[in-house]
Amino acid sequence: MKKNTIIKILVLPLIVGIFILMIINYNNYKVSHAKKIVELKKKEIEVYDKVKLKDIIKNINGKIEKNIIIDTSKLGKKEIHFTYINDDNIKIPYQISIKVVDKTPPIIQSLSTYTIVTNTKTKKEFEKSLFCGDNYDDKPSCRIEGEYSLSEIGDYNLTFIGEDSSKNVAKQSFTLKVVEKEEKNEKNEKHITTPISNIIKKYKTKNNKIGIDISHWQGKIDYKKVKKSGVEFAYIRVGRGDGIGKEAILDDKFEEYIEGFEKEKIPIGIYFYSDANNDSTAKKEAKWIIDKIKNHKIDLEIVFDWENWSNYQEYQMSFHKLSTTANTFIREIEKSGYQGMVYSSKYYLENIWKILNQRIWLAHYTEQTDYKGNYKVWQICNNGEVPGIENLTDIDILYNN
Repeated sequence: MKKNTIIKILVLPLIVGIFILMIINYNNYKVSHAKKIVELKKKEIEVYDKVKLKDIIKNINGKIEKNIIIDTSKLGKKEIHFTYINDDNIKIPYQISIKVVDKTPPIIQSLSTYTIVTNTKTKKEFEKSLFCGDNYDDKPSCRIEGEYSLSEIGDYNLTFIGEDSSKNVAKQSFTLKVVEKEEKNEKNEKHITTPISNIIKKYKTKNNKIGIDISHWQGKIDYKKVKKSGVEFAYIRVGRGDGIGKEAILDDKFEEYIEGFEKEKIPIGIYFYSDANNDSTAKKEAKWIIDKIKNHKIDLEIVFDWENWSNYQEYQMSFHKLSTTANTFIREIEKSGYQGMVYSSKYYLENIWKILNQRIWLAHYTEQTDYKGNYKVWQICNNGEVPGIENLTDIDILYNN
């Protein structure tokens, strides 16, 4: 090999390396000396807020390459790295710092008076029965300030306090009335019922169906009479939880009811009264349900029904965790080819459930709901009178959209 050729082979990579190094140094020089203007709208973001990078930037001398979603699931300082092309067409890597904070106080029971019969509850049972929960904390501090006795008749002026780990506080003053026995209403008021015929007459359109939801409380059912009354669907309770961490219990009328409605070819949905307080329990409940309905045709949704508001403190979960638990249940249901839905009343849908992206079954007993969210089913009353059903039942409107 000629000497000149050897020199070229040795020198050429060196020249290329030097050239690349010069380019890198030049680019670094351009970036370090480039004009950078990045002004933030805010340096604090509320926990769990859905925020993208552009939402927090007030002014920037260029264009952001990717409008990334900011993770707001944990409190504390957060470094956000991104790149943007400035007005001189220079690609600039940039970093900003924000703080994820919790400025939302707990939600506690709103009450002016609370009446309790002497010696029917311990102080712990009483205080745990008051609703108290938080958007972020699984176990906020929930306490009563003031002296009282559950064994001595009298009126006690107290304050119920909920406080989270970020020192957000909610307070409610109320009077505790400790009485010897409950006062009975001596008025002979007629029990008001809602005939399903009235609901059909007022609300039935070509874009909806009128139906019912039932559990063993409804007693004996004549399915032919029910169908003749105008019932177009039925959500049947498959079962319920039996307490935190315990096995699910089958509704003792489930098999009888589902077979009866199947024979009359009335479309069927399923609901389950859940006691889940974490993802693993929600999955377990969903799998239990799928096993119980595997030999039946399910036409409508399988519903996550969580209503443990009177002992919410015992479940030790934030509102965010409650929502993720529901979402886990629905995902497990839908993995098996069914459709899922979440049941709740208007107040809790508006104030407690936080990140639901599911079909909603709204409970709101009124002639015209003012709930602003989307819903698939509206439970319009719980005092429905349906020919063929022994006891009063819930009546629902299912929308076709």
